[in-house]
Amino acid sequence: AAIGSAVGFGNVWRFPALAKDYGGGAFFIPYIMALFVIGLPVLILEISLGQVHQAGNVACFGRFHPRLRGVGLCAVICAFMLVVYYSMLLTWVICAFFESFGDDDPWAGESVTGEDAVGYFYNNIIGMQTLGGELRPTRVVGRNVGYSVLVWLCIWLCLAFGMKWTGRIAYFSMGLPILLLFIFLIKGLTLDGASDGIKEYIGQWDVAVLREQPDVWSTAVSQIFFSLSVTFGTMTAYGSHCPRGEPAFANSLVIGISNSMFSFISGFAVFAAMGNLAYLQGTTVDQVPYAGFSLVFGTWPVVFGNFKNGEHWVRLLLFNLFLLGIDSAFSILEASLTVAMEYLGHGYTKWKVSGIFCLIAFLLSIIYATDAGLIFLDTIDWYNNFVMLFVGFFETFGAGWIYAIEKQYTSLGFASVLAYMVTHFGSVIVACGFWFGLNNGDQVWSGFVAFLCCFLIGSAVTGYLLLKQMKKEPGKWTWQSIIYELTLSNVMNLRDEMSSVVGYLPWLWAFALKNIIPHILLILIINLATSKNSQGESLFGHYEGYVTFPFQLLGILVVGLAALIVVVGAVFPQAFQELDSLTKTASNEIKSDSEHLPTTYQIVDVEET
Repeated sequence: AAIGSAVGFGNVWRFPALAKDYGGGAFFIPYIMALFVIGLPVLILEISLGQVHQAGNVACFGRFHPRLRGVGLCAVICAFMLVVYYSMLLTWVICAFFESFGDDDPWAGESVTGEDAVGYFYNNIIGMQTLGGELRPTRVVGRNVGYSVLVWLCIWLCLAFGMKWTGRIAYFSMGLPILLLFIFLIKGLTLDGASDGIKEYIGQWDVAVLREQPDVWSTAVSQIFFSLSVTFGTMTAYGSHCPRGEPAFANSLVIGISNSMFSFISGFAVFAAMGNLAYLQGTTVDQVPYAGFSLVFGTWPVVFGNFKNGEHWVRLLLFNLFLLGIDSAFSILEASLTVAMEYLGHGYTKWKVSGIFCLIAFLLSIIYATDAGLIFLDTIDWYNNFVMLFVGFFETFGAGWIYAIEKQYTSLGFASVLAYMVTHFGSVIVACGFWFGLNNGDQVWSGFVAFLCCFLIGSAVTGYLLLKQMKKEPGKWTWQSIIYELTLSNVMNLRDEMSSVVGYLPWLWAFALKNIIPHILLILIINLATSKNSQGESLFGHYEGYVTFPFQLLGILVVGLAALIVVVGAVFPQAFQELDSLTKTASNEIKSDSEHLPTTYQIVDVEET
């Protein structure tokens, strides 16, 4: 089920589209770096946490510190927002599938062009032909509301009868698309012009894109997070349903590498179709004008439509896309259900709770069933990148820096620990001010110099504070032991505690959680926030030139809601305590024991206990 969650639309639609937009094979560089440096370590962290604590996201991050419960809740809400608009992609696919049996089916005709295919999806399936110049919604597309009901019914059926049935369904919904993908790939490679498409995919490495479009780095990490289903609470939920002794490291590698291999293979299939389409239209592959959503729907249906009885191939393609999407949809919703079931307790059956969640999600998805649904989806999807990076930063920051921080305060002093933290992240923020704030050609070196200077100054201050601590407790510390205590002891203790349950976890993983990953994610957040469009305007608030109301405003509200939840959890650590099943269990046990104590005894809050 976890592999099924990872393998979805992001592999077949989003990954090839990003490769096309960002220099072909050159996109592999940030993508592979993002996979091994950030994606896999976060995946290992989430699966391990779920297995160790046998609980959902809120409870797991509450184990790092009660003030991080908001991070766990933010991830779950991010997942819920994602599945709401993700379901509309499934709705459009299933709508196209059933409409292909009607009289307006374009695939039964001859000489279908890419423009015909994209126009059909935009106007006939999504219903965008009624949009005005500002692209604001003008109507609800009733047909898509009906198909959305069918999609949510399918999602509910996949979730309602427990994790065992969910896993069995995933064997089919994941296994068949893999088989069909290889069929499409083999068929695509035999087409005229396919080699030109493959050359555009892996033979063209426009590495200048990595420098000229710096948002490619943030986008690559977001793609990894989206594709692996991390920072949504999904993998934590699935980990909680695994036996505690399962090898989390090995399972994470299988999930992560399987996901990326599926993406790479999907890229070959899509670009082979692009090559054939360019051949049919008498143009070059780089002149095929499709990107994003239209890349898949403007290529494969056209290629298949030109076969004999091509409409059947198109239906098979649409059925394949539906299967790819459905397991990702129900697995993403599983994160929210796990937290809800822990909060409600055993008195509620899963079919009832999942039914309520599906009903709420369906009602919220109606905004995407308007004629501006694709514009809403595109906007929220882009702003959701901030939330994913934001959650990823706080997950790794919590594991590497907040875990056991009170123990560090006690042994090293508050000032030393705070100075070390400010040294690391303050230096990154100052460097980002040069990297993304200057535009004189020297910003790269200026940023590195600023980082080095700030880091050296901060390290000197931290060393001075450590020296004072050593003088307070003569004989207790050596320089080696006190530096280790400050820099690595907490995260290595976390690794040891978790590996005693889930098996081998490499020390490099723990080192990266503290000293590499949160720093990179902070840089990427600032990078994305300062990215500009072709007019020199900030993408934040001006994404794709969509009007402020309702599109940009809705996207900004999504980011603001995520930030608010994290802040509330940090300032008021008991705000989300009821969602923390582990704390509730401990509290109930203490209250049960207190019934046998004299009435003069008082039981204090479980966290203080």
